[in-house]
Amino acid sequence: MPLVSTGELVTAAGAGNHGIAAFNVITLEHAEAIATGAERAGAPAILQISENAVKFHGGDPGAVTAAAAAVARASSVPLSLHLDHVESAALLRAAPEAGFSSVMFDASKLPYAENLAATAEAVRWGHDHGIWVEAELGAVGGKDGEPSLDAHAPGVRTDPAEAAVYVTGTGVDALAVAVGSSHAMTHRTAVLDHTLIAALRDAVPVPLVLHGSSGVPDEEIRRAVASGMVKINVGTALNTAFTGAVRDYLAAHPTTVDPRKYLVPAREAMAGTVAGFLRVVGVPASGRVRD
Repeated sequence: MPLVSTGELVTAAGAGNHGIAAFNVITLEHAEAIATGAERAGAPAILQISENAVKFHGGDPGAVTAAAAAVARASSVPLSLHLDHVESAALLRAAPEAGFSSVMFDASKLPYAENLAATAEAVRWGHDHGIWVEAELGAVGGKDGEPSLDAHAPGVRTDPAEAAVYVTGTGVDALAVAVGSSHAMTHRTAVLDHTLIAALRDAVPVPLVLHGSSGVPDEEIRRAVASGMVKINVGTALNTAFTGAVRDYLAAHPTTVDPRKYLVPAREAMAGTVAGFLRVVGVPASGRVRD
């Protein structure tokens, strides 16, 4: 199936009052597992490659993106490619040629005024080059290389009034907000602020994005989607499944040296995790993008 655009998938999810899940790709096995899980769930999905993943692959997005795109095109369900947590202007400008239809431009570390200005410039450039742009307002903690952050600390969460001004001032297509989740959680114990999610939904005219969904229990995700979240980002849960399966296999087969022996169950574990999240976000079983 041809690649679809992230904007198309997110718009369809919002119009259908359900969610669309976006899964982080680090290796080829991640991409294959996401496609397999999406096919099992009969649902579309977003394959997203972060700036950190690009750095892991030597700083050039070409190879890992080409591999993910090839997997997506072979899938029987709609899949898109998204470039996630981009801080580098050079990487942003590489997105169209690399094959991405969307970018999450992350200026959230900057003070509010600088974040708004930098994001507005990124959006102008992105729209001129056919790129759908997501941004972040608030502090979703737990990012790689950053100190831990209490998701319930005062001043951390996204303010609806500020979000409304930010969306108008930047022209972003979607907004990632801080509502109680955190990146890199390995236990699903996060409690979200559903009243805040509903207030943000009413305050801004663009889809809301939940980062750090790996640490959010199923019922909390369902409530978040019902309250107004649309794009649900999942990364660490895939790595937890992958690494757990590898550990289990090698513990049972300590003399194994062929990586295919343990990558098969690792990929299968990730595929099961993908299918589970897709069923939680409530995507229609047909997986068809609505007009």
